Amino acid sequence: MSALANEHKAVNLSQGFPDFPIDDVLGAMVAAAVAEGYNQYAPMTGLPALRAAIREKIAHFQEVVIDAETEITITPGATYGIYTALTAILEPGDEVIVLEPAYDSYIPNILLNKAVPVPVPIDPASFRTDWERVTAAVSSKTKAIIINNPHNPLGSVMTEEDLLALEQIVEKHNICVIADEVYEHLVFDGGTHLSVLKFPALRQRSFIVHSFGKVFNATGWKVGYCIAPPALMQQFRQIHQFLAFSVNTPVQKGLADYLGNVNHIHETNKLIAGKRDRFLEMIKNTPFTYKKPAEGSYFQVMDYSNIADMPDKEFAQWLTREHGVAVIPVSAFYHNGTDNRLVRFCFAKREETLAEAVTRLQRL
Repeated sequence: MSALANEHKAVNLSQGFPDFPIDDVLGAMVAAAVAEGYNQYAPMTGLPALRAAIREKIAHFQEVVIDAETEITITPGATYGIYTALTAILEPGDEVIVLEPAYDSYIPNILLNKAVPVPVPIDPASFRTDWERVTAAVSSKTKAIIINNPHNPLGSVMTEEDLLALEQIVEKHNICVIADEVYEHLVFDGGTHLSVLKFPALRQRSFIVHSFGKVFNATGWKVGYCIAPPALMQQFRQIHQFLAFSVNTPVQKGLADYLGNVNHIHETNKLIAGKRDRFLEMIKNTPFTYKKPAEGSYFQVMDYSNIADMPDKEFAQWLTREHGVAVIPVSAFYHNGTDNRLVRFCFAKREETLAEAVTRLQRL
């Protein structure tokens, strides 16, 4: 869709990346790290200063204590972390439950490991997980379940009830969890992100994957990290050591310094929440509708049934070509192309980008 947007000079609200600058303070800290000589290989597990800063961040936001030496590994992005975690635990024929719609790397990563994805649909009316359906999908071959909280593309956030239900399932069946928490700090309206780290039975069997790119609007840096209990982390590092080995050193140093002030995270949350609010206010004057405001993430899912009756992929291409606004069809997040006539907008954009997109949408 980004390529199609470029071809037709459309406003690109499709791919999940900001079009505004990062915080000057963070940029200056990374530049300072380069000048100070942080330009050679970092340790395989990540710079100690960054892992220590992550430990303190987790203690502040989740009120849990983790070991920076044995439970944190810095990764070249979150997608890498998800792949590495799956590779660390999967054997051919294992099954992995995937809640759909799902980020598009999950199923290919499972298949690359010669394992079997078992899709379970999220309720398209409420955007909530039906844990009875998840339980019914568990078999003797189930090795893991992947969760995404906050959710891409739906923008929903798991509740304590959700995570307690998940905890009961994985504890009963001894299943691992791959917890994609890349939008952890982008939860809106006074809501709270509950990490699996806060639930003992989940923590002891989970790989929790994070992204600095999403938290600090620097997606091109491709720096993230994974948290897991020591035994699982040891397996993760056995893959990581020979897959990437090391991650961008000056960016790690800049991030370590920047995390020293947790107000930077609060400021990011306020920034993105404001963009969501302004986008939803502007789009009221278009034929698009939505079930509820996004609870978190970069994304708002919209219903276009007042505009057209065409399939969502066809609609997304038509909207890009004919009206100059690019979006993502939600069917792309299903293994079988389930089409609920929904498209995903990315609101993590400059004010003028959002305003121009809405101006074009008002002509529908």
